[in-house]
Amino acid sequence: SSSGLVCRRWHEIVHAQRHAWSKTVPEKPWYFMFTCSQDAVSGFAYDPSLRKWYGFDFPCIERSNWATSSSGLVCLMDSENRRSVLVCNPITKDWKRLPDAPAVGGRTADYSGLAFSVDRSTHRYTVAVARSSQVPSEYYQWEFSIHLYDSVSGTWATPFTGVLLGWRGGDECVICDGVLYYLVYSTGVVMNDSEHRHCLVMYDLDARHSSSSSSHTSLLSMAIPAPCALTCGRLMNLSERLVLVGGIGKQDRPGVIKGIGIWELRRKEWHEVARMPHRYFQGFGEFDDVFASCGARDLIYIQSYGSPALLTFEMNHRSWRWSAKSPVSKRFPLQLFTGFSFEPR
Repeated sequence: SSSGLVCRRWHEIVHAQRHAWSKTVPEKPWYFMFTCSQDAVSGFAYDPSLRKWYGFDFPCIERSNWATSSSGLVCLMDSENRRSVLVCNPITKDWKRLPDAPAVGGRTADYSGLAFSVDRSTHRYTVAVARSSQVPSEYYQWEFSIHLYDSVSGTWATPFTGVLLGWRGGDECVICDGVLYYLVYSTGVVMNDSEHRHCLVMYDLDARHSSSSSSHTSLLSMAIPAPCALTCGRLMNLSERLVLVGGIGKQDRPGVIKGIGIWELRRKEWHEVARMPHRYFQGFGEFDDVFASCGARDLIYIQSYGSPALLTFEMNHRSWRWSAKSPVSKRFPLQLFTGFSFEPR
């Protein structure tokens, strides 16, 4: 494996026997950053423990993929057809293409969220795709469906379909402690209530095994308003804690952000964990309201799409830190950078 040639530590990880892996597994999740050109995708992996970047040949990565990860595995979905789904281990280079995710009424959904969860003890995994499509000629009505893939059965099921009134789905969802969380967005004209442009809806994955599956009415009745006017809201599972990272909109202009906040959901209420200090906010240089964030365990990564600068936040220590300087350089003004975190195993 070419990854074993990068350094002695990687060689140990790749070639270790299963019983020895616990001694070599990195303590913190890594970040894979890549940039796209017309002909290729090139990327680097960042190890925050050693503060080093490595050239990394990620299996199956393409320009149209977006990804989510859990317990060493990474799940990728094609953002163009939103049906092709892959699961891979980026360290061992093993990968599997799943049966295509179901479509909505035979057409591509307007929005599709991807969530992924691995049971550490059984290695069984679940893929969730949450789809949202506008009902034809009905601006305030959006069809919403949840599709689940189970690695044991090897099949997709659709345990929930319904219509959301006044709210549309998006691309952001996550599985945390057996519950699928999904961000929805108001389709109405919200006056003097910019904080309620976004809400969080929940679906208990165990409900699919019972006859009393949640209805669309109960989904919205249990919705939790976002803690503020959000931009680029991202949900993440940090050691079975649900965490939200997002841009904080200005009171008079919610689409323009004045900073970035981190919140944790406790007993269905948002509690602010931290706000990015202004010096870090300014440190992105050409930073605007479009940015990415992701994380695992207790580490959060934040990156502007327009810059290779990468900032980390440790939940347990409440500490901010820039990564070592990225080897990726900006070669032309409109070049975009993106990435995601994963746990090497």
